[in-house]
Amino acid sequence: MKKWIALMLLLLLPVTALGEEGYTVTEREKDFSYDSETLKYTMETCKVNGSKCYLTTVWMQDPGRQIRKAISPWHEALAEAEELAAKVPGAALAVNGSGYVSPRYPDIPETYPGESEDYYYTPLGSLTVVDGEALRDLEGIPYYGLTLEEDGLHLYIGEDNESVLARHPIQTWSFYEGCPMALDGKDILDHEWPFAGVRAIRTIIAKLKEENTYLILTATSRHGLTLIEANEFLLGEYDTEWIYDLDGGPSSALLRRRPNRKKLKLVEISHGTQKIVDVMAFTE
Repeated sequence: MKKWIALMLLLLLPVTALGEEGYTVTEREKDFSYDSETLKYTMETCKVNGSKCYLTTVWMQDPGRQIRKAISPWHEALAEAEELAAKVPGAALAVNGSGYVSPRYPDIPETYPGESEDYYYTPLGSLTVVDGEALRDLEGIPYYGLTLEEDGLHLYIGEDNESVLARHPIQTWSFYEGCPMALDGKDILDHEWPFAGVRAIRTIIAKLKEENTYLILTATSRHGLTLIEANEFLLGEYDTEWIYDLDGGPSSALLRRRPNRKKLKLVEISHGTQKIVDVMAFTE
């Protein structure tokens, strides 16, 4: 697990004391919608505990085919979110994906072999799969993260890499070991984990019980949300199979394409340019 100092640098935010359990939702309204035969999504804005959020509900006819990934040059550099999203043909929606190791955020889990430099500009996680090819497979280190398989996204929590690979994943996205937040509608987040109690910009994805339907929560502004607050809100408002925290802070990116337009446009979440290691894109 990354050191506390590294976590604070990643989020660029102060620790905020948690209030009473529960949440408030205000100013909820529809912001944008996209509708085709194979892909439909609705983007809403609201304030959760006073923090502006985007709620994007996505339905796809064939998630295994329509969810795609683009990755920055392996072990060379990060890339801008818009640059990576543009590499996915037909993408109508995209978000940032995995956490990563870099000279700015050099700490790696103690279980990883080698030195930090060996992992620069690559995703966190013991397993990295891109278009069906395993670029990383750390033997003996369990996998915590998402896979894309023929029927859509799946959440793995401490699974042996061999077992994950036996499912023939097409893509993977991963972050910290503690980032699985809920399973079967139940909170599995470690509330004592310092990272969970920090207010931050967040990108969180949930699989809803409705067939082929996902929800993306993007918490914006420097006020942000803690993972605990986000979990309370999502579990209180939606019927979920699982919830997972993707990378956040200055990496959070939300991009959408208007019908009959060719390019995805970044929705303003924070100031500056989002440099990331990979994207999760949703296509026609």
